[in-house]
Amino acid sequence: MIEATTVKFIKLGRSGDWEARCIEGDKPMIRLGFDNPHHQKCLEGDWDFINRYWQEWKKKGKATETTNQIKDFYTQPATTMWITVYKRKLYWCFASEEVIELEDGSRVRNVIGQWQSCNVNSEPLYVENLSGKLTKVQMFRGTICSVKESDYLLKRINAIELAEVKAAKDSLMQLESSIKPLISNLGWQDFELLVDLVFANAGWQRVATLGKVEKSIDLDVMSPVTGRRAFIQVKSQSSKEELKSYIEQFEGMPQYDEMYYICHTGTVALADIKLPHNVQLIGLDHMAELTINAGLVTWLITKAS
Repeated sequence: MIEATTVKFIKLGRSGDWEARCIEGDKPMIRLGFDNPHHQKCLEGDWDFINRYWQEWKKKGKATETTNQIKDFYTQPATTMWITVYKRKLYWCFASEEVIELEDGSRVRNVIGQWQSCNVNSEPLYVENLSGKLTKVQMFRGTICSVKESDYLLKRINAIELAEVKAAKDSLMQLESSIKPLISNLGWQDFELLVDLVFANAGWQRVATLGKVEKSIDLDVMSPVTGRRAFIQVKSQSSKEELKSYIEQFEGMPQYDEMYYICHTGTVALADIKLPHNVQLIGLDHMAELTINAGLVTWLITKAS
């Protein structure tokens, strides 16, 4: 269990100039760069002196804010967790209490161990997968600040699922389970239409509907972004031999980059077939997930009513 007495955000240099050296360097560290010549006074804890010094250069409120940030750097214990954002990942560490002044006047505290960018299960802490309430701290215009969402952060680092997240996941699983019979009961035309709508929602554009005139292809679609073209075969159920036959036909049509074989019944029997890298088998479970993601649950319920 990773624990911390408090959590502080630190900006490593102007525009992140020191991020790579502090995080990826031979000696991981946190670094403070205020142009403050009074290192010894900071070590002695004479913060009134430091505040008076900064009032010569800043307004009173800004001087106090700057002093408090410097004080945090010098006085936070080794049990304080330091975080920063680098290469779209949240990094965290603990630092030794000794503050060292470098030749350029900046101060450093050596990291205990290494900077970390994963939780206890080695899962990366990508910014896009974290709450905006936490990641907005990177917009702080100063150098050091407290992290209000520290409880949330520690739970994410310790891979502890939030109660509200678990409740939402349980509800989603129940929804997926409840719509599977609705999908299975669709007539073949409505099932094909559902597939068409799902792919359209994902950005694929239909080139043609060929199910009535081309026995190998139900839907001919293209991605306008990548230019990749795919054919989609829709089945209510299928056999191994039938799937293998369609794969052979696909491999004989070089104008297509991908193939999707969609079947809502009996796909367990097809699972042991070794598929080419550009052929995907989509069964009932995946189709239920895609239907929800495409916002088609209401459409499905209406069709099934």
